[in-house]
Amino acid sequence: MISELWKNRKIIIMKTFETKYETLYKIYDKHRRRNRENSYDSQQMCLMWPTDDPPDDIEGTEPFCDIEEAFGICIDDDDALDLYNMNLDEAAKRIIEMLIS
Repeated sequence: MISELWKNRKIIIMKTFETKYETLYKIYDKHRRRNRENSYDSQQMCLMWPTDDPPDDIEGTEPFCDIEEAFGICIDDDDALDLYNMNLDEAAKRIIEMLIS
């Protein structure tokens, strides 16, 4: 019984991650494609902004506004800096943590 519950919990967690990752990837891809210099899809969150002339402040920029709207979260300056330096896997996990807390 316990092993079946654990197995079901793992399935739910994986589906949650996959769903959040897919949504995040769509946002990432939309913004990455706007910057010609970011044509390589390395799945680094920082590629949502121009890498040849990155903004001084990233909190409140369009990519983060899209993420906040899609997931119903608020991203403060510290979260923005952390997410900016993550890859998509790490960012999806962090967003799930933000949703839970």
